Amino acid sequence: MRPLLDVRDLTKAYGARIGCADVSFSLYPGEVLGIVGESGSGKSTLLNCLAGHLPPDRGEVVFDTRAEGPRDVLQMSEPERRMLGRTDWAFVHQNPRDGLRMRVSAGGNVGERLMAVGARHYGEIREHALDWLDRVEIAGERVDDRPAAFSGGMQQRLQIARNLVTGPRLIFMDEPTGGLDVSVQARLLDLLRGLVRQMGLSAIVVTHDLAVVRLLADRLMVMKDGHVIETGLTDQVLDDPQAPYTQLLVSSVLQV
Repeated sequence: MRPLLDVRDLTKAYGARIGCADVSFSLYPGEVLGIVGESGSGKSTLLNCLAGHLPPDRGEVVFDTRAEGPRDVLQMSEPERRMLGRTDWAFVHQNPRDGLRMRVSAGGNVGERLMAVGARHYGEIREHALDWLDRVEIAGERVDDRPAAFSGGMQQRLQIARNLVTGPRLIFMDEPTGGLDVSVQARLLDLLRGLVRQMGLSAIVVTHDLAVVRLLADRLMVMKDGHVIETGLTDQVLDDPQAPYTQLLVSSVLQV
C-alpha cells in the first residue's frame, strides 16, 4: 500500500527562529497521526505548511491524488490546490469561527462546500445538509439558524459537518477540542472518532492534550523547537517514552 501523504524534509523558518526543520513522515489511508508538543514546538507551523496555509522554505508534500496519483502539492497551481481543499482535504480550526461563515445559516454553511464542487439542486443540497447536521448531532430544526446562535461545541460540530460533507480523504485538525468544557470535549472526541472510523479518513491532529491523541491517533509524533524528537505507535510512545522531553511531557500530565 502506498502512502496517502508523503512528507519529505519540510522546513520553515522565521528569520533565525525555526518553525519546523527537516520533517519527514508517511501517512497511510485510514491512519490518524497525532502531533504533540508544548507551545512554540512547531506543531502548528508544520500543520499549516502541510495544509497549504503557509509556504515552507523547502521540502515536498506528496499527496496520492485520485486522478493522477502522487503529486507534490507545493508544485500545484493555486486553482488545483483550492480544488483539493474543497474535495479531498479538509481543515478543522481550533476556533470554529475561523472555519464557518458566521452570517450564513447552518444549512448554508454545509451547502456552500457542496456548491463549491458543482452541486446546484437546492432540494438535494438541503437534504445533504440536514443529513450531516443529524450526523454531528445538531437538530434539523436548527438548519436555518446562524452559527452565532450556537454554543461553542455546536459550532465546532457544524464546522466538522461543513468539512466532511464532500467526503474528503484527509482532514487536518488544529486543537479541535481547545477551549471547550471537559464534558463538551468528550462528546466531540467521541463524535470525531466515530466519523473517522466510519468514513475511513486519514487525519493529522495537532494538540497539546495527550488524552486527545490517546483517543484519536494511531501514531504519534513529538516535536520540540521545530524538530521531531520521537515518533511511534501512540500507546507505545505514551506508555514508554524514550526521549527525555517526551518523558517530561507525559509525567507532567500524570502529575496533574
